[in-house]
Amino acid sequence: MADYTIISDVSQHMVKILREKMCPEPIPSPNNITASSPSEQDVDYILGLYLYDIREEGEVAVPSLMGTGRTRLQRPPRPYSLYYMLFLNGSSQMGLKAADTQKILGRAAQIINDGNSVNPRQLQNWLEVDEPPILFMPAKISLEDKVRVWSAINKPYQVSLFYKAAPVFISSEIVVDPPRVTQAEFSINMLGGKGDG
Repeated sequence: MADYTIISDVSQHMVKILREKMCPEPIPSPNNITASSPSEQDVDYILGLYLYDIREEGEVAVPSLMGTGRTRLQRPPRPYSLYYMLFLNGSSQMGLKAADTQKILGRAAQIINDGNSVNPRQLQNWLEVDEPPILFMPAKISLEDKVRVWSAINKPYQVSLFYKAAPVFISSEIVVDPPRVTQAEFSINMLGGKGDG
């Protein structure tokens, strides 16, 4: 199952596909797209990917322990949903017109909609067990909730895109050795006695 770095791996994957398909048009350089927070005062990027929430999904049923294939038991992975905001860096918008910002957001939406999933094995190639694909879907949140995300980082609201990536499974490091067999009983039934013939 995926290691704890899967959260960072998902973020980097999203940045990678945006860099591959948005440059040089409508964004001139891959360096102009990065994982960042709108609160960071960095003028070197145009489009930012901000991970603003991580939620554990309790409704997915998982067993209390699962076999690892080595006669050992391990706690099952926990499923999470990652919530992202795609935004334009306010410090870099001085030369951008409204039409430019709308083109950038429209192209970003098109790219994520077209590449709306990733196999966890693409992100962590050592995985031995197949996991369900991680889906990128629009986060169905209200305008008020979007404003709250901006307010939480002390920034005025601006038009942005909101996405949910799920399910993201994070493995447990807890491995339990099953109890050893300490006593065994055997019985033997004899065939071929006097009554057999």
